[in-house]
Amino acid sequence: MPVEVSRELCIGDAICVEECPVECIYMDDDNIAVVENPGCIDCGACIDPCPTAAIDWV
Repeated sequence: MPVEVSRELCIGDAICVEECPVECIYMDDDNIAVVENPGCIDCGACIDPCPTAAIDWV
C-alpha cells in the first residue's frame, strides 16, 4: 500500500526525507514533500514522524 503526501498539510520540515530508508522522498520547489512511489518500499517509516500527519497510506 503506497503512501501519499497531503500538500495542504505538509509544512516542509523534511523529517520524512531524513526517515526514509530508501531515499525516495524529496522536497519539491515549493518545499513540499514528494514520494517517488516506484522507489517506495511501503515501510511507513515516514508516517509517524510527520508532525502534521501529512503522510498517510493511500
